Amino acid sequence: MLAIAAAVVFGVWLLLDLLDTNLGAPDLFNFQTMASLGLLLLALYLAGVGSGPRAGSGSGGSSGRRFYGRRPGRG
Repeated sequence: MLAIAAAVVFGVWLLLDLLDTNLGAPDLFNFQTMASLGLLLLALYLAGVGSGPRAGSGSGGSSGRRFYGRRPGRG
């Protein structure tokens, strides 16, 4: 989710840059602010913050796929 938010931030910043506007707040929508916000969101995403619900929490045990009977790859 944070990677999507970072993509949205970078997309809005690119549009503002291409349209050459600052929305009346040149100190708020400058390169340093938008780049810092986007990179912060990407760093949080890569650190695993906000990665969504964990598999296996409340689902009755181990995470991952369930195999009934013989597991594939086990001779």
